[in-house]
Amino acid sequence: MANTLVEMFRMKDIRKKIFITLGLLVVTRIGAYLPIPGVNPGVVYDYYRMYSSSITEYLNFFSGGAFSNFSILMLGVMPYISTEIIFQLLMLVIPSLKKLAEDHQGSKKIQQYTRYGTVVVCILQSLVASVYAQSIPGALSIPVGVFIPVAILSCTTGSMLCVWIGEKITEYGVGNGISLLIFAGIVARIPNALYVMVTGIANSTINPVSLIVVVIMFFFVVALVVYEEQGTRKIPVTYAKRVVGRRMYGSQSTYIPFKINPSGVIPVIFASTLMQIPLMLGNTNVGWLVAVANFLNPQRAPYLIIYTLLIIGFAFFYTQISLNPIEMAKNIRDNGGSIPGIRNEKLEEYLTKVLNRIVFPGSLFLAFIALIPTLVQLIFKLPTSVSMLFGGTSLIILVGVDLDTMRQLDGMMKMHHHDGFVESKKRKSKKI
Repeated sequence: MANTLVEMFRMKDIRKKIFITLGLLVVTRIGAYLPIPGVNPGVVYDYYRMYSSSITEYLNFFSGGAFSNFSILMLGVMPYISTEIIFQLLMLVIPSLKKLAEDHQGSKKIQQYTRYGTVVVCILQSLVASVYAQSIPGALSIPVGVFIPVAILSCTTGSMLCVWIGEKITEYGVGNGISLLIFAGIVARIPNALYVMVTGIANSTINPVSLIVVVIMFFFVVALVVYEEQGTRKIPVTYAKRVVGRRMYGSQSTYIPFKINPSGVIPVIFASTLMQIPLMLGNTNVGWLVAVANFLNPQRAPYLIIYTLLIIGFAFFYTQISLNPIEMAKNIRDNGGSIPGIRNEKLEEYLTKVLNRIVFPGSLFLAFIALIPTLVQLIFKLPTSVSMLFGGTSLIILVGVDLDTMRQLDGMMKMHHHDGFVESKKRKSKKI
């Protein structure tokens, strides 16, 4: 492992990508501590320290502390993800939109429309945040009439900056930029969670025995997540002899690797983003919105049930988009391939059946992991910031993004004929 890291940093192009990624992530972490103009940071900090709730802790955890700081980046990339969800759902309803997305130029238009939609969502969410700031005594240092447009402009600009940074990381850095921004926000909250854990033990508000049990469970769950992320079902495919130009290619056998969880962390991110919207709207102190936010409290049954159903639904939805059985069957037939024991006209049905059998238990596993923080908090009476560290959405995102980034680095290393991280193999020295 140490040799692999040394070799990685010796390669100029990989080293450059890593430094670009780290540099852009550092910029977002600095921005998380820059408050919106007109906000008193000290007053807001004292308010959250005294009146923090499970809802605010939940919103704060995934923004890396930017929400409690009323930072210009307090919305992060969540408005962009929400808009992506909306457009992907619209593709199922509007065939012309789906056809447009399949074309290269059309996909660029979809991305452009997504950015426009993100601006609209940012304006709405920043308006909610500005109204919430007014409910904190002494939080504003400028008149309300001036603060609202300033907050909307600052939050919208900050969120679009996060989206731009995420795209640049994907283009010039390592890994998926949007996912890495969420990853960095979660990692940034780990020191605070550890501090709460240590002070809780010192103040006897946290039972050390319960904490040890939770830590053991944490390592067990991490092992399960890693195992689940790497598990695959291989579908054998045989291609007959065929003539291409003047050359004849012999028959060959290969396989289609179906992951146990084909959609990765996407369903969890999508479900978390949607569930954050009513929680943020509840901060406006509007009667019925507050009632909805309380009804969807992360520690109550309605929230857990809806959250679980959303994860399962998005797992099936995203899998059908990314791994379309109809298109896969068509490609197999067009290239003269077949699946042993399956008739060609039954390929779509067979692939759909296999995917459904894989996705359903995988989505249930994702939902179970996502519910762990609430179960830990209710059973072991741990603070929200600590319980969210030991499982759930944060753990799935951390493990999933880490594995995806390692796979990409692994591919880069192999292009340079070096051993990678995921499938490291010692080269055999020649014996004379």
